[in-house]
Amino acid sequence: MKICILSDSHDNRHLMGAAVADAKARGAEAVLHCGDVVAPTTLRVLQKYELPVHVIHGNNTGDLYNMTRLAAEPGSVVRYHGQDAAFTLADRHIFIVHYPHYAKAMACTGEYDLVCCGHDHRPELAQVDNVKGGKTWMLNPGTVGGVGHAPTYILADLAAMVFDVMAVPVPETVPSSQPRVTPHV
Repeated sequence: MKICILSDSHDNRHLMGAAVADAKARGAEAVLHCGDVVAPTTLRVLQKYELPVHVIHGNNTGDLYNMTRLAAEPGSVVRYHGQDAAFTLADRHIFIVHYPHYAKAMACTGEYDLVCCGHDHRPELAQVDNVKGGKTWMLNPGTVGGVGHAPTYILADLAAMVFDVMAVPVPETVPSSQPRVTPHV
């Protein structure tokens, strides 16, 4: 199973939509958003992709009441978990949280195959030594919203445990100071 991991959209629905469209074209079957959505209505752009979206709120919480309402709407793809989430996809135990220091601590427990975070807007793929004598993947997709850094997301293959930081293909119609990337076709 492939998944799209993103974070820090900061209301940029255009770049977030472009990332999810690109990931879906590459075979993604779910989306993980590691926080800082800000306005819950931003997530409405993802409904058309018909992929489950697991989302937490981060430090720029926005309107948590309406985030909950959006997730509860009939037919909504959004699954709002609060400040963090633990769940299983494709037999992989996953934990998502916004803060890297919290993610590292959870990776150290050895309870998860994959821990994802955001917050600092810098993509990172790392393996963390855990207390069970193994290693846990800790991933930060950077900022899909392009805040202070180029817009990126992670395409993850959970079967192979292979992770790629992907540049978001910025459509010509979206104003951006970032270099253009060709969409995957």
